[in-house]
Amino acid sequence: MHWRALSEDTPGPKWAGLFAEYWPDYKRWWLKEGDSARASYLVSRRALEDHMPEIVPLYDKLCELAGGGDQAARFLSFYCPPPYLAGCSQAIWTGEEPVLVRNYDYNANAFDSLVLRTNWQGRRVVGTSDGLWGLVDGMNDAGLAISLTFGGRRIVGTGFGVPLILRYVLQTCTTAEEAGAVLARVPTHMSYNVTVLDANRNYLTAMMAPDRPAIITHAAVATNHQENVEWISHARFTATVERERFLLQRLTLHRDPEDKFISAFLRPPLYSTAFSAGFGTLYTAVYRPRLGEMEVRWPGTVWSLGLDAFQEGGRRVQIPGAA
Repeated sequence: MHWRALSEDTPGPKWAGLFAEYWPDYKRWWLKEGDSARASYLVSRRALEDHMPEIVPLYDKLCELAGGGDQAARFLSFYCPPPYLAGCSQAIWTGEEPVLVRNYDYNANAFDSLVLRTNWQGRRVVGTSDGLWGLVDGMNDAGLAISLTFGGRRIVGTGFGVPLILRYVLQTCTTAEEAGAVLARVPTHMSYNVTVLDANRNYLTAMMAPDRPAIITHAAVATNHQENVEWISHARFTATVERERFLLQRLTLHRDPEDKFISAFLRPPLYSTAFSAGFGTLYTAVYRPRLGEMEVRWPGTVWSLGLDAFQEGGRRVQIPGAA
């Protein structure tokens, strides 16, 4: 798998080049249920204006860079996208320097493999890209870090794809409390668990859903279910309960030191090689938001990045079990 790290302070030619490269694949995915299954441009833009007004100017600029087409603009709104499932484990290690650690378990052929550092609208953000402006994890220059896992429920509703909600949080929030308010307010099209950690060591996990109010918890661990397991076959296949229990033991009963805690993400039961079913671990991300530091890890490899010490470049990574 070939990863890239790119930095562009304001949306411009680098982002436009990325869009041109990725759009054919994203367009196929976006239209897989037919054009009429997706919301219109007017409905999508109005939803952004209603729920995330601060980033509408940024959205308009990206649409312009993407060529101004109707389908591209609807895709970039992330409003009512096709459903998608992921695995994932995430946890906050609350030691001397608090750390957010996560495994992203997904299909290797449906992933940007891109770390993006931006200074859009005067807010510096670095994170793992999804949909070229959404994020599956990231942090900002206020010391706020965020990560998502799939919530383990089949229900699809009216709302946004969660990667854009993460981008919105990092563009507009500085504390876990502010982030929690946004996560409780903005509608999501599927169920997700979103964990945030701020510079004052405060953290929370929001259990978001399209059909019921978000539940804001003080959980330091999130896997692929919410309060109760609802999708039993998915829970069994992804071992969501076992992974949650394992992480809670690491945080409470054993109280692992930081290095040992992070290393546990690179081994079973957290590390998955179920790529044939679309749920293999593509990477482990480590965020130290107070220091502005980010690492992407694979077995035997650590790629150090961050808000300040960010070097553009690429990494070719051999992921165990991936085709």
